[in-house]
Amino acid sequence: MSNAGERTHSHAAAGMPDEDESPSAIADALLSQLEALGGSRYGGEAVSQLDHALQCATLARSAGAEDALIAAALLHDIGHLVNPKDEGAAAAGIDAAHETIGATYLSRWFGPAVTAPVAQHVAAKRYLCQAEPGYFQTLSEESVRSLALQGGPFTAEEAEAFLAGPHAKAALALRRWDEAAKDPAMETPPLRDFEAVIERTLRTAP
Repeated sequence: MSNAGERTHSHAAAGMPDEDESPSAIADALLSQLEALGGSRYGGEAVSQLDHALQCATLARSAGAEDALIAAALLHDIGHLVNPKDEGAAAAGIDAAHETIGATYLSRWFGPAVTAPVAQHVAAKRYLCQAEPGYFQTLSEESVRSLALQGGPFTAEEAEAFLAGPHAKAALALRRWDEAAKDPAMETPPLRDFEAVIERTLRTAP
């Protein structure tokens, strides 16, 4: 990652527990951070960042996903929240690479089963727009705008390479929940209902 990304990681991790602290302390701190930073609107969508995270995790759990993928669903957009340069970036025509920022940030506490789907959920959108007829038409206006900044649909060669890579299946599942998790009428469990999931998926967990 670039030096800018490393500075973002250090800035955002300030006040967060170290890797060797208890799983409960780390999980509590991460969820408290999501609560504190997630109240703002999710781009141009009709839900907040926290609502979006909860809806995505709820959809993952309802689908019977494993704990690591539920955790990834809950935390997949944390790169928007922990990077001070992210605010207003899309409106300025800048891709702030929130998926890379977020995955790098989370790698302090989680392994690839959580961080890889986070890192690849934008690539999964680009793949689906190339490989699945009609998928592009399901995107929200905000997703269409961000897609243009993120490089647009993959070429056939890029799509093939993505699909052959590790964690592609998990990233695709996360991407589908991501797009569906923008419903202002959807009811979700409270954030703390996912605390045990976070604890179980930490690299420091027994």
